[in-house]
Amino acid sequence: MTDILPVADLVDQHCHGVLRTELGLGTFEARLATAAATAGGQPAPGTTFFDTQTGFAVRRWCPPLLGLEPHCPPAGYLARRRELGVLETGRRLLRATGVSTYLVDTGLPGDLTGPAEIAVASGADARELVRLESLAEQVADTSGTVESFLANLAEAVHTAAASAAAFTSVTAARHGLDPDPGLPGPGTVRGAAGRWLAGREAERRAARTGGGPRAPYTALDDPVLLRHLLWTAVACGRPLQFHLHSTDPQRLAGFAAATAGLGSDLVLLHSYPYHRHAAQLASVHPHVYADVGAALARTGARAAAVLAEVLELAPFGKLLFSSGAQGLPELHVVGARQFREALGRVLGGWVADGAWSRSDATRVAAMIASGNARRVYGLT
Repeated sequence: MTDILPVADLVDQHCHGVLRTELGLGTFEARLATAAATAGGQPAPGTTFFDTQTGFAVRRWCPPLLGLEPHCPPAGYLARRRELGVLETGRRLLRATGVSTYLVDTGLPGDLTGPAEIAVASGADARELVRLESLAEQVADTSGTVESFLANLAEAVHTAAASAAAFTSVTAARHGLDPDPGLPGPGTVRGAAGRWLAGREAERRAARTGGGPRAPYTALDDPVLLRHLLWTAVACGRPLQFHLHSTDPQRLAGFAAATAGLGSDLVLLHSYPYHRHAAQLASVHPHVYADVGAALARTGARAAAVLAEVLELAPFGKLLFSSGAQGLPELHVVGARQFREALGRVLGGWVADGAWSRSDATRVAAMIASGNARRVYGLT
């Protein structure tokens, strides 16, 4: 049973742009490795990253969209991709996702399309997700003193809140928020800012004299500044997404408790293989939500089993779809197709068993596919 999900309205509540350049086998495989959460940028000698659940899912869903047979060999698929060109390939693939709204994280480096380009290629709406750490690093490059940095940072966050769909943060993956999730004091923040800015200035001087690497300089990884940045964002009342990247979501339990009732929803991204922990945290706190999509693209043929585990724990109004795709338009396709198929299998099976009614299955499918995201992010 796969017809219970309304195809016309799928909100991808977290993704990235696609590469603007043509891709060779090595570059394509490196992007597959990122999607499959495989360490390293190159496969082991004699192996290929196409031999992963993500790689098999790409070969299943994407070749027919480019006029090829499903599961065609990678070499033939990439040859067809080059024949069509990067723009036409991207247009065909993105328009086949059935996504009506993309929320695009613009914080990754590289030659990636932004929300406006995603909207044109896909024929859908697109909104920006502002990555807090990248915003702080940009502010640091234009602020001369600690006082000006902190003032400019507060202004930049509040300005971004007026137009962004949400904020997104990699704090949990870089540092975590345990054991102290609280708002740091002003003196502690000024001290941390001074140390971090001094380190960046030392790198800048070394680069000018040839004694060190050029920009980008030290990323924001100071735990005090990261907490200050998160609390500044929470004060704006916009949703705040956390990249977990195989980090246990329970590390955010203290922050979730501390921010309850303040008006900012927290969304847990990329929690696999701790997806059950994310679902449990969402079940405890009214303002915490769990993402279900990126894990499904990663687990391929096992996606339905993973989705069923999430649905065991979290209230259905607390789950949101995303592809988590970056770089390859193929990953947008895989994310959407795997989600639809997994949801159809799980909910369809429960309807067939008599555990759910068909009307309830249809309603819950629409909630997870788009309704919850539209409510959380205020989308029309």
